Amino acid sequence: MRVATQAVLLADPAHGGHRVAALQRQARHGLTRTGAQALVAGLERQGVERVFCVPGESYLGVLDALRDSSIQTVVARHEGAAAMMAEADAKLTGRPGIVFVTRGPGAANASSGVHVAQQDSTPLILFAGQVERAARGRDAFQEVDFQAFYGGMAKSVTEIRDAERIPKVVVQAFRRALADRPGPVVVALPEDMLGDPCATAVGERVELDEAAVDAASMQRFDALMNAARRPLAVVGGSTWDASGVETLRTFSERAGVPVTCVFRRQQLFDHGHPHYAGDLGIGPNPVLRRAVEETDLLLLLGTRMSEIPSQSYTLPVPGTPVVHVHPDAEEPGRVHPTVLGIHARPAAFLAATRSTGDRSEYVRRLHASYLEWSSVPHPSPGELTMGRVMHALRELDDPDTIVTNGAGNYSAWVHRFHRFHRFGSQLAPTSGSMGYGLPAAIAAKLRHPDRTVVCFAGDGCFQMTGQELATAVQYAVNVIVLVVDNGMYGTIRMHQERTFPGRVHATSITNPDFAALASAYGAYGERVEHDADFPAALERARDARVPSLLHLIVDPEAITPAATLSGLGPSRPPPST
Repeated sequence: MRVATQAVLLADPAHGGHRVAALQRQARHGLTRTGAQALVAGLERQGVERVFCVPGESYLGVLDALRDSSIQTVVARHEGAAAMMAEADAKLTGRPGIVFVTRGPGAANASSGVHVAQQDSTPLILFAGQVERAARGRDAFQEVDFQAFYGGMAKSVTEIRDAERIPKVVVQAFRRALADRPGPVVVALPEDMLGDPCATAVGERVELDEAAVDAASMQRFDALMNAARRPLAVVGGSTWDASGVETLRTFSERAGVPVTCVFRRQQLFDHGHPHYAGDLGIGPNPVLRRAVEETDLLLLLGTRMSEIPSQSYTLPVPGTPVVHVHPDAEEPGRVHPTVLGIHARPAAFLAATRSTGDRSEYVRRLHASYLEWSSVPHPSPGELTMGRVMHALRELDDPDTIVTNGAGNYSAWVHRFHRFHRFGSQLAPTSGSMGYGLPAAIAAKLRHPDRTVVCFAGDGCFQMTGQELATAVQYAVNVIVLVVDNGMYGTIRMHQERTFPGRVHATSITNPDFAALASAYGAYGERVEHDADFPAALERARDARVPSLLHLIVDPEAITPAATLSGLGPSRPPPST
């Protein structure tokens, strides 16, 4: 914008005081770019195509700059959902997801999505508005100490006091979010700083170089793998892409190794491949668990093997030879003793290994057990069963379908019975965050508008972020939402029945008519109560020209694929969730 044009704008009373002040500072310095404009230019240089936000007055300058940019701005209804959308988008692209929120309450609301990014090792950058610099430290309106609030959750927390530092901070934020174990980065933006002039050039696009894998370590690994009779590869983490997943398939075939995916990372290996052994999540296949206990070489590839896949840190059993490959040099050996730790990203490691082997009977046995374990679900109580729902979804026979979910016992059916075939087909929080499914589905449909996106959500889970149906309608992202309604917080009720049998308290919920709610938002809604009705309802949802929601009425007795609610008791081990 030229100074002459600025003078015209300054005379326009429709512009607020902060905007006028910003333009005055620009005009005074004879510059054409504010800090806010420099920030948006930096995002464009990093290849950002979309940002997620809830608007706030503390970063109006950024919103104004985004209006003139090549970047799409997606306005969510809650900051936590906006952060979850950005986190899901990052899972699909491998680049940091970007979310903007306002100071104080907005930043606090966003923390749920930032926590997902931290636990799931997802690159995310949260830009949060802050009070003016002169007001800092006075407990000003909506002021928050970002370092104190986010310091234990984010990889770094920065507050920009000088607009000239914006280009450098943007580059640093992208590098930190992507490096080592990826994760969230928080950048606070004082409101008045965004209007200051910035003459510093935009930084270069951040691309991380793949570090060379130590040759001696690879020789030792190949020797260990070639000598093993029952090796098992456990894969997970976030530093994958479609090419890396293909390289993993080639490695498993050449080395004769079965592959298991950790909790909610099932998209990393084709479930139809003869080397797939199943997922190592909550309540895994007993045959798979026994294989982990009995393996003579456990390869942890990209995963931290945290609480859930390790079955509360009981796996691997003491004495198991473990090779741990991780992009963070501090991770191997930190939790699980290893015979060999390798600092590398999965793709670099897989490209360097020369292991070969033929263990066809061992591999065949594990895959056959997985196929049996994941066959058409067992009968369960109720007129509408999750078994029929999963069978109908499998009948779609579309490997490009993206399935999302949040947290709850309903997800046990998804993880056990749905068969993922391709990278980028699953979005689910390893952090176990409720409310994740719908924001993730919206992000997925925006990223891949031609693919079918199905969101599973429990009745409690959906109501954490259900208002984002309005976002789906506004941006015409025709996701399919399956709300599994059993009238309770099922996972908590399950543990309550086991620990305090017969003393139900604070786990029952009264729900709205979710189909009517969907219609009120402008989406398609339908109530489904019988197995025979679900396939046709799913087809109608797929054919709808708006986002759709199927309200599934299920029996609360069907608490997991293998247990009923009334069958739980203090003497029984907790079933899968």
